[in-house]
Amino acid sequence: MAYAIDPVQILQDLIRCPSVTPVDEGALAVLEAALASMGFACERMAFSTPGTPDVDNLYARLGSDGAPLCFAGHTDVVPPGNPDDWSHPPFAADIVETEAGAVMIGRGAVDMKGAIAAFVAAVGRYLKENGPPVKSSIAFIITGDEEGPAHNGTKRVLAQLAERNETLGACIVGEPTNPNTLGEMLKIGRRGSLSGILRVEGVQGHVAYPAQARNPVHPLVRMLHKITAEPLDEGSEHFQPTSLQLTSVDVGNPTHNLIPAAAAAHFNVRFNDLHASDDIIAWVRERLNQVDYPYHLEIMVSGESFLTPPGELSDLLSATVKAETNRDPELSTTGGTSDARFIKDYCPVVEFGLISDWSHKVDEQVHLEELEGLTRIYRRFLESWFARA
Repeated sequence: MAYAIDPVQILQDLIRCPSVTPVDEGALAVLEAALASMGFACERMAFSTPGTPDVDNLYARLGSDGAPLCFAGHTDVVPPGNPDDWSHPPFAADIVETEAGAVMIGRGAVDMKGAIAAFVAAVGRYLKENGPPVKSSIAFIITGDEEGPAHNGTKRVLAQLAERNETLGACIVGEPTNPNTLGEMLKIGRRGSLSGILRVEGVQGHVAYPAQARNPVHPLVRMLHKITAEPLDEGSEHFQPTSLQLTSVDVGNPTHNLIPAAAAAHFNVRFNDLHASDDIIAWVRERLNQVDYPYHLEIMVSGESFLTPPGELSDLLSATVKAETNRDPELSTTGGTSDARFIKDYCPVVEFGLISDWSHKVDEQVHLEELEGLTRIYRRFLESWFARA
C-alpha cells in the first residue's frame, strides 16, 4: 500500500495542472492516483447543463460502513491574469526562500489546492499509522466547478449520492478561513447572497426642455435611496447585519446636455439567518414601490444563509486547532459563499483551511510551514473523530 503523506509534493502536482474553471487539466487525476493508492474507490462524475461547459468531479470513498466523514473542496482556480505580473510562472509551483521561511507560489496555492493537499496527506498519515477506520469510512468530494457558476459541481454530486441513498456523516470544506494566522477562524455558516439589476425607463430629450422628456435617473435615485437609507436588521447571534451594497449605477450618457432614455443600477445583498431570499426580494419590491414609478427588477439568488449550530463537529475541530496552534478559533459566518451552502442540506458542515490573504492575488502563495500545520490539524482531527465513539 502506498501512502501519499507529503502535502508539498501533492500541492506542487496540483498547481502544475492549470485548472482554470471549468477545465481540469489533470488535477483530478493527481488526486485519483493518490487516493486510489491508499485504497479509495474513486468515481468520476461528469455533469453538464444546457448552455454551460461539462464539468468533471471526483468522489472517492474508503470503507462502506456508516456515513463517512467527508472532505470537500475544489481544484478549479480563477485565471492568473497577466503571467508577466507574477514573480514566478503562476503554474510552476516554485518554492522560494523568504525571510519568513519557504513559500510555494502558484495559482490555487491558498484557494484551495493547498487544503486539498493537506486533506490527502493527513488521511495518508492516518491510514499509515492506524489503517482504515473501523465501522466507519472517509470520503472526498472534489469539484472543478466552484469558482464558476457551480451548476455542475458539488450540488450535482450530492444529488447523485442521495439518489442512491448514500449519506454523509459530517463534512469539512477546506476554504481559506483564517484572516491572518492559522487557527484564527473556522466557519460554521455563511450569509445568503442575491444580486439585483434595477432598470428604469424614461423618454430621451434635451436638458433645456425637460417637459418634453422624462428623466429616468431621478426616480432611480429615489428608489436607490429607499433601499439603502436604513439597514434591514442589526444582525443575529452568529451573523453580522444584513448588508445591501450598490455595485454599479449605469446611464451610458456620453454628453452633458442629453436626458437619457434609461438608467440601471446593480446591487448585492448579503443576508443573515433572519431572512430567506424571498423575504429580501419582497422587502426590496415594497421599498421600490413607494416611489410610484414603473421599473423592472431582475434577481439572481446564489445561496441562502445557513448555520451549523455549534456542536460536536465544531467542538472537535476547535479543540484540534487549539491543540496544534494554541489558538481558540472564532466560530464565524463572515465572507462570501462556498460549496458548503450545498453540503449543509445533507450533513453538518464546517469550513477550515489556510490563510485567506493571498486568495486570487498575483503571486498567490502559501508558507510551507502553514501547509504542514494545516495537515497536522486535519490529521489530529481524524484521530479525534474516529475515536469519539
